[in-house]
Amino acid sequence: MTDTFYSQQLNRRDLLKTGVALSAATLPLSQLHSANAVEGTRLRTAHIGVGGMGGADLNSVSSHSQVAVTALCDVDSTILAEASQKFPSAKTYSDFRQLFAEMADSIDAVVVSTPDHTHAPAAMMALNHNKPVYCQKPLTHDIYEARQLRLLAEQKQLPTQMGIQVSSSPQYRGTTQLIQEGVIGKVSQVYVWSHKNWGYDGPAFEGEDPIPETLKWDLWLGTAAARPYKKGKYHRSQWRRLIDFGTGTLGDMGVHICDTPYRALQLTAPSWAKTTCRPPTGVGHPEQNLVEYEFPGTDFTTETLSWKWSDGAAAPPDRSQFNLPESVTLPNQAALFVGEKGTLLLPHVADPQVFIDGQSIPVELPKLDIKNHYHEWVDACLNGGPTISSFSYGGPLTEALLLGVVANRFPGQVLKWDADQMQVTNLPEANELVRRNYREGFEVHGL
Repeated sequence: MTDTFYSQQLNRRDLLKTGVALSAATLPLSQLHSANAVEGTRLRTAHIGVGGMGGADLNSVSSHSQVAVTALCDVDSTILAEASQKFPSAKTYSDFRQLFAEMADSIDAVVVSTPDHTHAPAAMMALNHNKPVYCQKPLTHDIYEARQLRLLAEQKQLPTQMGIQVSSSPQYRGTTQLIQEGVIGKVSQVYVWSHKNWGYDGPAFEGEDPIPETLKWDLWLGTAAARPYKKGKYHRSQWRRLIDFGTGTLGDMGVHICDTPYRALQLTAPSWAKTTCRPPTGVGHPEQNLVEYEFPGTDFTTETLSWKWSDGAAAPPDRSQFNLPESVTLPNQAALFVGEKGTLLLPHVADPQVFIDGQSIPVELPKLDIKNHYHEWVDACLNGGPTISSFSYGGPLTEALLLGVVANRFPGQVLKWDADQMQVTNLPEANELVRRNYREGFEVHGL
């Protein structure tokens, strides 16, 4: 499917000037293309992935008074049983394909909270069935998947939300407004970082362990290539470190921490990306990354914008390069804006700090109407209206970050990016990582 990144039916930059990224969806469920509209005022939800963050998503979505949890899906029967105890009337599945085959006419909306490599297949199948989708971050494992989900969601005008809950926080919403009001002038540089290490520099795993009776290992692998099960290396918690399943620290924490500068500055696609890290191993993401981007200028930046991400032991960056008071210690996770008039430091989910001429100045967050991130999506499904992190916003943000993840496999090389063509123009081999091949039997229409 061809697409012109900057010329869309929705003008994202104009939408962002309202302070939120509006979804393409403005229609209530009763007017969408779904075969079954809501019965009365209840939104019948299906939840794919219900352990860990999936459990948190399940509890948060179901806390809305108009939600009826109708289906639960997980490849781990122990996790599924725990969720089923809370929602005994919900039908349970281990395979989301079977869920859609049997219940497409009995559900109204879908929540996807699986490991990264299954986000796009599950979300795309939901969109193909005309279901609104709430999907955990990062939106997808690959750039191509993010583009396709966004395009289809916009085409069908379905309410969507990417699970970056902190984007709805008063600190992040307020900082967006402060930056756009010019508190530090036009921004020339952004530094973003996380001390977390979702990488693995070791060798490929050898041998195999017995597959737990509670785990559908082949379904967990899904679109990824088949391999032996190794205890503690994949399911449940270590998959983020591995290139076939996760997106490393940049794809994980980067979505949260990069969200506010990307949103506040109304950025689009980067012109290029470059990573400094160890050589690729073909197994895990690097444990330490320095990723540089250049973005085209916007109304809130200088002619171009320099963007630098650091993670693992490389975070936080060297504070001596910033004009900050000696008393200020850089937090482990934060975004820092360098503007013409001063600097704004935004610790992860904490109040921003503004510095002019190296001195701290008092700043008051704007008073905003802050909505529950989950309930906002439920309300959009039921009644229409915008969501703050729809796929129209989350898709391009994810694409930008994933270009940095691709650059991790080509350390030291500048990857020049043509967003319209979805191609690295100067390094053809990098394009093999823009779109992966799905394992036979796990293909999904549209991907």
